[in-house]
Amino acid sequence: MDLVKSKDRKVGEISGFSDFLLNILFIVFALVCILPIVFVIIISLTDEKELLISGYTFLPKEISFKAYEFVAAAGDVIWRAYGVSIFVTVIGTLLSLLIICMYAYPLSRNSFRYKTQFTFLAYFTMIFGGGLVPWYIVYTTVIPIKNSIWIMIIPYLMNAWYVIIMRTFYKTTIHESIIESAKIDGAGEFRTFFVIVLPLCRAGLATIGLFCTLNYWNDWYLPLVFVNNAKLYNIQYYMYQTLLSIQFLATSSTSFSQAGKAIGDLPTEGARMAIAVLSIGPIILAYPFFQRYFVKGLTVGAVKG
Repeated sequence: MDLVKSKDRKVGEISGFSDFLLNILFIVFALVCILPIVFVIIISLTDEKELLISGYTFLPKEISFKAYEFVAAAGDVIWRAYGVSIFVTVIGTLLSLLIICMYAYPLSRNSFRYKTQFTFLAYFTMIFGGGLVPWYIVYTTVIPIKNSIWIMIIPYLMNAWYVIIMRTFYKTTIHESIIESAKIDGAGEFRTFFVIVLPLCRAGLATIGLFCTLNYWNDWYLPLVFVNNAKLYNIQYYMYQTLLSIQFLATSSTSFSQAGKAIGDLPTEGARMAIAVLSIGPIILAYPFFQRYFVKGLTVGAVKG
């Protein structure tokens, strides 16, 4: 009987029991990924006194927006920080994609004479780095862009690992015959690259673009090192400063009664969770636009053994 069933089943088809187990496994995995985010949102909406009394729970007795009111009390400062983050993320991602794709494209062409040397340069920067001090000197002396919006864009424009991914994607997606056909039709190198190659590599562009977007949006280290002007703070560094302010206000009272009142009125835990929600919100909204090409870009552009 089992032999008959196995013959009737198509090659590669999953049995009903295996399909059930896989569905359960992926549901559990999805819950493990989603529930922490839901938990953070719930805590940010929970009253601070209830958190101190009852602790963390998925079903709070009282909903409060004090944490978001505390974060939003900064007024125009937080919206300016959002504007800086959006500008840096959009411009930085576009420029980074352009540079990475243009560097990776010649490395994928067999006709490029110096591809070995330029590939070595990319690999070398992945293994060895100049260190913090030379890096700081470059962006303060050689390229004096400290305390400018470009200091949060230029250091992340080039990434050797992304170059390798895009090079592999070009080699596995763009056949040499396509390039030869474009040459026969009279297209130059730049026209071939922008008109023919890039439209065929949307999956790779979406994958690298998502990585670059996450890198720029989540960055707080560059403002910490190079930016002293508060008008140039991005949202991540502003949230970092807000957390420090919350900790300072919660521990700077001069008496026990004042400390108790300060901690009771200050939404310390809720504000931290509200900051996390505000920080990840735009990325969660942007991800569905990349999801269509993301998995394909990772699998096709992966380095094969």
